Amino acid sequence: MNISAATLYPLTTLATVLAVIVYFALGMVVGKARATFGVAAPAMSGHVEFEKRSRVQINTLEQIVMFLPMLWLAVAVLGDLWTALAGLVWSVGRIIYARAYYADPAKRSLGFTMTLLPTLVLLIATVWGAVRGLML
Repeated sequence: MNISAATLYPLTTLATVLAVIVYFALGMVVGKARATFGVAAPAMSGHVEFEKRSRVQINTLEQIVMFLPMLWLAVAVLGDLWTALAGLVWSVGRIIYARAYYADPAKRSLGFTMTLLPTLVLLIATVWGAVRGLML
């Protein structure tokens, strides 16, 4: 019988799905902004409101590339619940970041911090687990 990661770590699996849904939704916001503000593909600039939405989606892509591997590497060290909670904070942070950036990019700090800190915690936990494993 094969046991999947989703079976072993259901909460982390759901946190992963939530992060992907957030990213997907931000992409849809960009698509809607293209139509609303008349920015035809492949243009990446035009109306400032489109550019805000595009920048949030691109920044989320930059963040998710670091976040998802750390999420899955850290689960063996932190366990399913704590890893999933870090994932939930990351996703909520991305939503807060987006809403703040759309209103005033200078006020994005809380959301950015809520994205960066879980990634750093996951990174540190992963390194700690690997170093501890070498010592055993």
